[in-house]
Amino acid sequence: MAEMDFEKPEYYTNRECSWLGFNSRVLSEARDKSLPLLERLKFLSITSSNLDEFFMIRVASLKDMVHAKYTKKDIAGMTPQEQLVVIGEKAHELVNVQYSTYNRSLLPLMKQAGLEIVTEHEKMTKSQKAYADQYFEENVYPVLTPMAMDSSRPFPLVRNKTLNIGALISKKGEKGKAEFATVQVPSVLPRIVQLPDSEEGHKCVILLEELIERNIDKLFLNYDVVCAHPYRIMRNADLSYDEDEAADLLKEIQKQLKKRQWGEVIRLEIEDKMDPKLLKILKVEFNVKEEDIYKINGPLDLTFLMKLYGLEGFDQYRYQPYRPQPVPGMNEEEDIFTQIRKGDILLHHPYMTFEPVVQFVKQAAADPDVLAIKQTLYRVSGNSPIVAALAQAAENGKQVSVLVELKARFDEENNIIWAKMLEKAGCHVIYGLLGLKTHSKITLVVRREEDGIRRYVHLGTGNYNDSTAKLYTDCGILTCSEAIGEDATAVFNMLSGYSEPKHWNRLVLAPIWMRSAFMRLIQRETDHAKAGEPARIIAKMNSLCDKEIIAALYEASAAGVEIDLIIRGICCLKTGIPKVSEHIHVRSIVGNFLEHARIFYFLNGGDEEFYMASADWMPRNLDKRVEILFPIESPEIQERVRHILQIQLDDNVKAHILQPDGSYEKIDKRGKVLLCAQEYFCEEAMAAAKGEPEVLQSHVFIPAEPIED
Repeated sequence: MAEMDFEKPEYYTNRECSWLGFNSRVLSEARDKSLPLLERLKFLSITSSNLDEFFMIRVASLKDMVHAKYTKKDIAGMTPQEQLVVIGEKAHELVNVQYSTYNRSLLPLMKQAGLEIVTEHEKMTKSQKAYADQYFEENVYPVLTPMAMDSSRPFPLVRNKTLNIGALISKKGEKGKAEFATVQVPSVLPRIVQLPDSEEGHKCVILLEELIERNIDKLFLNYDVVCAHPYRIMRNADLSYDEDEAADLLKEIQKQLKKRQWGEVIRLEIEDKMDPKLLKILKVEFNVKEEDIYKINGPLDLTFLMKLYGLEGFDQYRYQPYRPQPVPGMNEEEDIFTQIRKGDILLHHPYMTFEPVVQFVKQAAADPDVLAIKQTLYRVSGNSPIVAALAQAAENGKQVSVLVELKARFDEENNIIWAKMLEKAGCHVIYGLLGLKTHSKITLVVRREEDGIRRYVHLGTGNYNDSTAKLYTDCGILTCSEAIGEDATAVFNMLSGYSEPKHWNRLVLAPIWMRSAFMRLIQRETDHAKAGEPARIIAKMNSLCDKEIIAALYEASAAGVEIDLIIRGICCLKTGIPKVSEHIHVRSIVGNFLEHARIFYFLNGGDEEFYMASADWMPRNLDKRVEILFPIESPEIQERVRHILQIQLDDNVKAHILQPDGSYEKIDKRGKVLLCAQEYFCEEAMAAAKGEPEVLQSHVFIPAEPIED
């Protein structure tokens, strides 16, 4: 085979464009008429919160590069400035589709369903107007702080992501120049205010900013309000700190968090009918360019739709909530350590409950034979039972070491609070390695038993967060494998004491060993294919944007390796390139749960290997984070993992297939037996809890037996 260049820029998709494509797939769920109405509102809300984070981090980072005159091209051959231009065009298109969906489809359907959002307060009934005005006087007015700008008062600080109402006001009786004033819509008050019903069984709500606009003259008694319109800004929230210079990382991050409110304005959202004079003031004061202004036909910040999703009385317009089921083979009567000794246990969330992970730490905290507990924490819930159990363990006199990752984006403040609380309880708290985020998910329990010391380990693909474990799909194992136990000890010794082990038994860690391990596994399949043997790779992850990995996959495909990728979000790889990626197939599943598990399968000439990891195939995961790749060695669990991958490859309801032109299309369902992987796993878990057989036998995509030449 002639030597080929697999690193040509035209073989790659820009990362940011790919992410916007993912958010469009989320938006397509909001536009899907087969979904219950409130589920569609939920997806529209998610696209809005996704876009906020994208601007605060990714767009902000590109703007920083442009300011620094950084012109290095990305893997798709685009400079930061070129990326910003394309992103701007695509983001404006996305926002237009968001509001078209909201105005033309969802608002009329909500009204039909008996739920009305009042958009013009003048059209309220007499009783509704009276209620709204009284509500404003009693609940809203005392909280508001109107701020004016004139020669003696500079332009006020407008906080990141807050909703505000800008106004032009002029002194009563004077025809002088109108002055600028602004008032923040208070986030401490509910944004959705329920009004008296206009008719039986018909709920009416009004947004808080509409109430304030209606009564804004009461805030400026000696002035005439010329105009008033809502606006919202997005600031650069990408924290930067020099860890080498930071004597105390915790204090440095606390200091940097305050700067999020002062960062450069990178997006301005305004009501589309805003007075041009008012817009000009905002444009100048925030120093934003025309392309960074988003003129919106509807309420700003659609995340309020998540609150509507939870309104009582509309159960028929949303799915019945799913309750995670017991883990097959586990029981509450027997202690968890006895159950783990019988064999490795697979956990598949949220289909199976997260409770065994919580119990693992809780029982370890209370067990007099447990000597030590060591755990990494990246994102935890607001009232975490795991953190409480760790604190209890320390108070019970056990050795407790916890790595709290202070640099977990947007969870920094949360994690600082937990870190301080754990230290107070007597835990040894580590703040991670210099220059690296610790993203691995591992818990080690050291227990004294009759035959000596035994180590129990939990390894997972998702965070130790009992709340998100009900919403994110993740996998994990509980094991007392001696080899993995030794490796787990080495992991924590490395994290706390910077001691690199001489060798690893089973675990593979980033940033030192994982990249080369994946490259070796992909190359092995390539070699099998070149030798005329069957070769197969299946990889499930959140994102794929690592150039070296993609080039290796292209080489494998060119050699004839069959490759299936299940990638929820960013995918910089292109399919269907002649002689390059003809054997690569990419699907993205966007459903009721957020696909979050990382699973890797290699045929290996029939001696199959299965792995799970905390890492995606991204440079940041492979080169700049502490991540763990762990093997699945139990034949029984391997079969379960094969089954998980197989069902996801069979999905023809929620799967979007990547096309050669970079677009994604849903599968044509005509004449097919419909299979939604997430629904299937829910039904399967409920059937298993009742002792019933599997829901259905799906097509076999993955070889179940070694294939002979």
